[in-house]
Amino acid sequence: MLKDLYKDVEARMQGAIQALEDDIAGIRTGRANPGLVERLQVEYYGSATPLMQIASISVPDAHTLMIRPFDASSLKEIEKALLASNLGLTPNNDGKVIRLNLPPLTEERRRELAKVVHNRLEEARIAIRNIRRDGMKDIKEFKNEKLISEDDEKQGEEELQKITDRFIAQIEKIGDRKQKEIMEI
Repeated sequence: MLKDLYKDVEARMQGAIQALEDDIAGIRTGRANPGLVERLQVEYYGSATPLMQIASISVPDAHTLMIRPFDASSLKEIEKALLASNLGLTPNNDGKVIRLNLPPLTEERRRELAKVVHNRLEEARIAIRNIRRDGMKDIKEFKNEKLISEDDEKQGEEELQKITDRFIAQIEKIGDRKQKEIMEI
């Protein structure tokens, strides 16, 4: 019973980690990264579609992203979505592909991005703690329903804390790696 709870908690925590990684992949660093625009919603035949589903995104050099739509008629819509996004990038359209030139980040902008990353990391930590809280509540319910003993309850809470600590450490590693990317000149 507790093993199933641990598996469920770990799966939910892994989901929170994955959401964090997807989220901070879109935060701009000094290098061009397809993650910056992959999830950008583009109006395509009347519905919002992620850019990565309607175009290939490549990185020809460290400061350029190249977007090649699968359907040439979607070029204008992709360009509109890029202009409307808060990326602060101007698309260069040559009729076949869109090029995005990433200017070097200023020191001030780097600090702002570091704060954004810090906030996202804190949100992920909160999500992990909320999952732990739900797990603790389930363990208490098991004990109240006499499904587990007091010793099992104590052991379960300790195991849940170990799992939580492991995922919090993973968040810290992800955060450190992203901070280094942002501050790298």
